[in-house]
Amino acid sequence: MKIIIVNGPNLNLLGVREKSIYGSCSFIEYYENMTPRFPNLEFEYFQSNTEGEIINFLHKVGFSADGIVLNAGAYTHTSVAIRDAIAAITTPVVEVHISNILTRENFRHESIIGPVCKGSIMGFGLDSYRLGVESFLLPE
Repeated sequence: MKIIIVNGPNLNLLGVREKSIYGSCSFIEYYENMTPRFPNLEFEYFQSNTEGEIINFLHKVGFSADGIVLNAGAYTHTSVAIRDAIAAITTPVVEVHISNILTRENFRHESIIGPVCKGSIMGFGLDSYRLGVESFLLPE
């Protein structure tokens, strides 16, 4: 089973930005510790701060992977184009967020992409990614 993890804007700064919200661990450190917990899975990771690059990547992997774990960052609340890309592909997508977006600023309360995702996980810190991966291992 192949699982793709996609991170959007500013998530390359995890571990150094707003530590009170996002913690002090970089995503790469977390990823390197998480993936060995799933020895039977194949992982790929992609991060971009650019909306079009995320869309192009979803188009590239969205018909061959078994699952995509997506933290679209701020694009969650603004990108109709990423929503349309998720709707267009056949690979199921699980939306994840490190923080609970419902307890943040009002403009973060609505997810544009959520309605076209298999599910959403938020508020469990970096473990939101692990929970996203595990969601693909649950029986249908």
